[in-house]
Amino acid sequence: MLYDETMLSRHMQPLTGSAIREIFHLLGKPGMISFAGGNPAVTALEPDVISDIAQKVLKTHGWRLLQYGATEGFGPLLESIAHFIESSGIKAQPSQILPCQGAGQALDLLVKATCNEGDVVLVESPTFLGALQTFLTYGVKLVPLPSDGEGVIVEEAEALIKAHHPKLMYIIPTFQNPSGKTLGLARRQRLCELAAGYGVVLAEDDPYRDLRYRGEALPAIKSFDKEGWVVYMGSFSKLISPGLRMGYAMSDNPTLFRKLVIGKQSADVHSPLLNQAIVDEYLRAGYMPGHIARICGDYKKQLTLMLEGLEAIPGIAFTKPEGGLFVWAELPEGMNATDMLREAVARNVAYVPGTHFHCEGGHHNTLRLNFSNSAPEQIRQGMEILKDLILEKSKA
Repeated sequence: MLYDETMLSRHMQPLTGSAIREIFHLLGKPGMISFAGGNPAVTALEPDVISDIAQKVLKTHGWRLLQYGATEGFGPLLESIAHFIESSGIKAQPSQILPCQGAGQALDLLVKATCNEGDVVLVESPTFLGALQTFLTYGVKLVPLPSDGEGVIVEEAEALIKAHHPKLMYIIPTFQNPSGKTLGLARRQRLCELAAGYGVVLAEDDPYRDLRYRGEALPAIKSFDKEGWVVYMGSFSKLISPGLRMGYAMSDNPTLFRKLVIGKQSADVHSPLLNQAIVDEYLRAGYMPGHIARICGDYKKQLTLMLEGLEAIPGIAFTKPEGGLFVWAELPEGMNATDMLREAVARNVAYVPGTHFHCEGGHHNTLRLNFSNSAPEQIRQGMEILKDLILEKSKA
């Protein structure tokens, strides 16, 4: 007897893998310009700095970093993260922070702790496709949250909460992936009130908050939370290193936080102590402010070039983010960015079709573009190629 897909668990059978990871298989072609990923620029990574820090923390903490540790995390890092998120208006105790393998694991642990198969989760439409995969793994029912230029429409959110009684609401408030939008201040406060008023856990995923190139920083949704209904999730992947896989969850709900810890115990016991110590030292040594200023200066120039390229394409609509790593574009109705991808790749340009970010599917005239991992000349060249392709398709 052959093992086939029908023998898999019900929750794994419908999953097909990450669309972005599948697109990566197309990128081995020489000369490929990729707007498909979400990687930080190579110039934003600091191997020499990280090497020096790694040696220092190993000398300082010795065998402690090479032994098993507490699931709850490396004590000094918990203090450093609590201080780091103060700028978002969050007053956290170190004991309320759980280091995770990126914000992705934080979300996985939260869904595991709160949702049963068939429970409803409200998600922005579009939203991060990695989060969609996590939700589908647990067999939840996804309901899209309508949005406009200022993010989730709170009146629509309340109506959906009343209609569906969700267990969880998933929000990326700042420079949203994939749209680049930022949720307005009043809406942040109102969504927090809705979560508490209707008893819905709000997962606030905020990995891009420090990548701001213009405008004023806004307080986190969590900063308005007085009853523990918001779980704040962050990551150092876009700031220090995605390879270190270091993120965190912050919750001041003792019952929920304990279940996150227990869920992590069975997942990986604890996040690597060496990686935790590296991030802690990076924060304590004061590297972060200067590093953020430098990479934001570079990213702003790259974003500007991409927006200029989009402005030269007739009939296309697109977001103009104040920060983050992504621009969202909509082709004229009737055009299909999903079908167009193969031809774009044949011309040495890649992007992610927007349909993959919508839990309800459709929206084939949309696409997500990343600018952080392409040099300025690559952005100019790639946008010119896309312009020619889109114009050809619009005339066909």
